[in-house]
Amino acid sequence: MTFSSRPSAPATPVVLTTVAEVRSALAAGRAGDSASDAGIALVPTMGALHDGHLSLVRRARELAGTVVVSIFVNPLQFGAGEDLDAYPRTLDADLAALAAEGVEYVFAPTAREMYPSGPSETRVTAGHIGTLLEGATRPGHFDGMLTVVAKLFNIVRPDVAVFGQKDAQQVFLVRRMVDELNLPLAIEVVPTVRESDGLALSSRNRFLDAGARRAALALSGALQAADAAASDGLVELLAEATANFGDHDDVTLDYLVVVDPASFLPVDEHFRGPAIALVAARVGATRLIDNTPITLG
Repeated sequence: MTFSSRPSAPATPVVLTTVAEVRSALAAGRAGDSASDAGIALVPTMGALHDGHLSLVRRARELAGTVVVSIFVNPLQFGAGEDLDAYPRTLDADLAALAAEGVEYVFAPTAREMYPSGPSETRVTAGHIGTLLEGATRPGHFDGMLTVVAKLFNIVRPDVAVFGQKDAQQVFLVRRMVDELNLPLAIEVVPTVRESDGLALSSRNRFLDAGARRAALALSGALQAADAAASDGLVELLAEATANFGDHDDVTLDYLVVVDPASFLPVDEHFRGPAIALVAARVGATRLIDNTPITLG
């Protein structure tokens, strides 16, 4: 799905903080749409934007005439003891970055606006896949994620929503939700953006000191090893990738697994074809995830 880009954009985004404001602003824009200026792209974020987020925004600008970026730290995605209060909130810097990308609208609601009666009793459930991997470590996380994404889709009514491949399990679940609930939009996925040394960009990278930053390269190193060993089969792949963590005492591996992209279930040693290698580890006090597409031979 491709839409024509608007030739010019406001110097600063219009910040919308209520559902009514979003619907009013976008209804006015839809009323003025022409064949050469059509389509709304949504980029859902929790803020603390980095170049990975901005790559999503750039892709959104290529796909649609109007770009909406949501910035909302969704409490439903955080369980007991997780870092809801510590999650970085950098709205002024985010707005400056989005202004440079020509974003028209930023939807930055409060939790009370999104959940006026408190935590939503009506939720989208992620099913069995939502209990695996990240879902096993963070029970209920994916139910909260899907619920807020469904709300954002209903509020903004985008033609396309743009996500990053770094959150591969999230992407799988969002795509499945859109398909199974017949939601009228396309999902676009942008490859993971990395530092020059291979570290995947993440809002949590700011919590890494210099030593932890170096140690964090164990994740991308493991994925590189997995890719290099993919033609030798699953057993050799996992052995080579896991060995990459041997020299990092300050990195605690949570999981290293290969899944079938069609089901997001772990593959067995007989599997051949396209797959996704996923890794999660705690570097000091900071938990990081990463993944890469591979082909098992």
